[in-house]
Order: sequence, then structure tokens, then C-alpha cells
Amino acid sequence: MAHQTPSSTTSDSLSIYILTYNCARTLVDPATFAPYLFHALPPSSDSPELLVLCLQELAPISYAFLGGSFLTPFFKAFREVVRLASKDDRHSYVNVVSRNLGMTAIMVFLRDDVVDNLKWVSTAGVGVGVGEIGNKGAVGVRLGYRVRRDDQVGDDGEANGESEEVEFTIVSAHLAPMEDGVERRNEDYKNIMQRLVFLPDQKVKAPLSRGEEGEDAPLLQGEVYSQGHENETVAGESGMYSTSSSSSSSSYFFFAGDLNYRTSLLRPSPQDVEDKFPQATPNRDEPIYFQDLLAEDQLTQQVKAGRTLHGLTEAPITFPPTYKYDTDGSKAVLLVNEEDRQHWSWARHRWPSWCDRIFFSNTSQRGDVKVTPLRYTCLPLFATSDHRPVALAASVPLKGPGSNAGQAQGERGPTTAPFGIDPEWRSKRVQARRKELAVGIMAYLALTWEGNGLLLATTIGVVGGWWIIRSLLMV
Repeated sequence: MAHQTPSSTTSDSLSIYILTYNCARTLVDPATFAPYLFHALPPSSDSPELLVLCLQELAPISYAFLGGSFLTPFFKAFREVVRLASKDDRHSYVNVVSRNLGMTAIMVFLRDDVVDNLKWVSTAGVGVGVGEIGNKGAVGVRLGYRVRRDDQVGDDGEANGESEEVEFTIVSAHLAPMEDGVERRNEDYKNIMQRLVFLPDQKVKAPLSRGEEGEDAPLLQGEVYSQGHENETVAGESGMYSTSSSSSSSSYFFFAGDLNYRTSLLRPSPQDVEDKFPQATPNRDEPIYFQDLLAEDQLTQQVKAGRTLHGLTEAPITFPPTYKYDTDGSKAVLLVNEEDRQHWSWARHRWPSWCDRIFFSNTSQRGDVKVTPLRYTCLPLFATSDHRPVALAASVPLKGPGSNAGQAQGERGPTTAPFGIDPEWRSKRVQARRKELAVGIMAYLALTWEGNGLLLATTIGVVGGWWIIRSLLMV
């Protein structure tokens, strides 16, 4: 793929496609996943310019907590998914950033014809699991996107090429499980708001180096966390509801993931399974029609009550529950077409629920522009997970009437966060990272073939060394 000369997009909008998927700690098969990656795109639409994969339980806990090269196969598999899904299109994709915080990850791709509009990238992460480690948590990407202003015309009647910047913040999250975990999930979101912090000195400016692995390799990968001066406040630090740049004329915020809100506070009874678990049916009056269960959705209730996802909105849900399916592994892909009226095979000990969701701030700081959802739906069920992926295709305005020259750095964006930044967020992350490494090492030794082999070899070496020394001393 040839690297293009930096330019500014002149389109009035940007097409964005966000997918969230709980991978169930299993490596995906690119050839199986790729044909359905863009399942949520409206018919006859072009490939999206901005593609974001929000991934939960990307890898087993040992690999996820150790990070680095242990995660390379998992990121590589999704890059291959994107390559295969777009191989017949006139455009390809560049993976501009891949980032994980424990078991939660995010991958951002830009279409090759707009990648040079990327001005900078910043990342942040926070764990909200036990001891604030990253078995649950969130990882975010913030990027600055260059847009040329056509309303600036020179003496020769041509656009003078001045540009402004649009800021995008996308967060991938995984919240607490269980039917009765509503308050814990609300608390998780509060902690993410307080401790997912973007730092100005972590911005990486474009053009970005492609690295040594070629153009398909991520431009940024890994986990960044501060060491030393852990409780110092850094000028310009901003939370996920804030903006990072004084030059941004607009900012947009997307929050996606396995948010884990259920449709009941109690586990289902055998009678519930028979009478209330939804199935594919054309008759909306039947008790098994999924919209009846959707009325019990905890997340919808909590958002309406102002207890979580403050100021964010969601496109209407017109798809069945995305969790918890029971797959026997006999087929790699199931429920490809809902109109086939296939049987929905649910796990009997969990209420079918819409755990996997995508929310967004519906306005920029200019009230005259809005995110326009084009399609919001689930993908087929893949046998490697008990979740169905969910995707949102949307159009995002880049400019419009009343375009301003920017706002003060750190000024609140389209939605104001109800909680401020935790002044101890960095020290908590450093401490949590140490715990993650300890857990990762123990899990690696105990739960993986490689770790078992290393442990066995070490044991044999120690015993053998002791036997040799003992033999020498007895001579």
C-alpha cells in the first residue's frame, strides 16, 4: 500500500463502523469471521472510513496480563479479519492503533485514502476488576482528525487550504457480570469516568511510523502506564468526557463493550426457560417475541434514571439478545439470517440479555450537528463465543453551520461528566499493573502448556542439580 501525501478530507461527514465482541478468550478464525465483519453496513454503502473493533476477553488471562508478544497472535487475527473482509474492495485499511488493558482491547483502523488525515493519537486505560486489575475495565483511544474548511476562500476564489481538527474518543469496556450486579456495573462506569485519563504527553503525532512489520502492523501497540511521580497532576490531563486539544472544532464520544446489564435481577427458573426465553417468531404478540424481554433491560432502566452512561444515547434495539448462547461447536457460524427462524439455543442458567452495546454522545459542542446511526444490529453467532458481536454503522458530521475555531483545552465536550478525575488514578493503575503481572505469571505457569513445560523443566533442573551436588559431596 503506497503512503499518500498528507491532506485534509473535504467531505462533510465521516463514515464510522464500530463493532464490539466478547471473544471468550479464544483466538478467532479470520476466514470464518471476515465474511460477516461488515454485516451491519446498510446495503450498497461504501466501506467505512473509520473502523473500530472493541474487544473483550481478547485472550486467556495469562497472555492478557503479561501482554506484549503474548497478544500478537490475537491482534494479528483481527487484522487478518479486516484484510479479508476488505480484499475485494477498492480500499484497504491501516491499523493505526491497537491497545489493551488486561483482557479488554481496542483496535482502530482508517481507510487507506483518509489515513493521512490523522493528526495524533492518544490512549488510556483503567482496570475495575478485583483489586482494580484488568480482568474487567476499559481502554480508550482518542484521535485528532484533520478537516479542511471550504468556507475559507482566498483572493483567487479557491479554498485556502486551512484546516480544523475533529476529535474522536472511543472506549472499549467490560463491566461486572451477574444478574444482580446492577449497582456494581454502575460503580464500574463511575470508576472508568474517574480513572480513564488521557495525557497530553502521550499523544503520538502523525505521520506515524509504520514500524518493522510492514503496513499491516499496528502503528502503536501495548500498554502505557506511568512510573514515578504517581500522584502528580499533569496539566492538560482529560477524562473521556473532555477534550484534549484546543484546536478541535468538534468532538465525538463512543462507548462500546460487554456492559453486562441483564434482563432480570434473579436467575431464571426452569419455568422461565420454557415460557419466557425468546425465540424467532414473526408474531409480535407471542410471549416468546424478544421485545417483551427487552422491556426488562437493566441498562435502559439505569440510563433513564440517570445512574450510568450519563448524557449518552443508543440507537433503537431491533435485534435479539446477544448473550448467553449455548453452542455445541458443530457449526462454526450460526444464526446467519434471522428470517430463517432458526432455534435460538440459550444457556438455561442465564437470562438472555443485551449485554453487548454501543452508546454515543449525540451532539458535538456545536448543537447543530449530530451523529446519525445508519444501522445498529448484531452479527451471526460464532461457535467460539457465547456472545454475538454487535455493530453500529453511523455517519458523523465533520463540519457544518456555525463552525467555531475550537475550544479551550480540557473544556467539557458535548456531555459533562458528573464525576471529576480521581487524583490518585495513576498510582492505582501502577499498583494494579503489578498485581496483573503477578497473576499473569502464576496463570501462565499453572494454566498453559508452555508454562507447565517451563515449570517441569525448572523442577527437573533443580532436582538434577541437587542430585549432582549431592553425588559430588559423597565422593
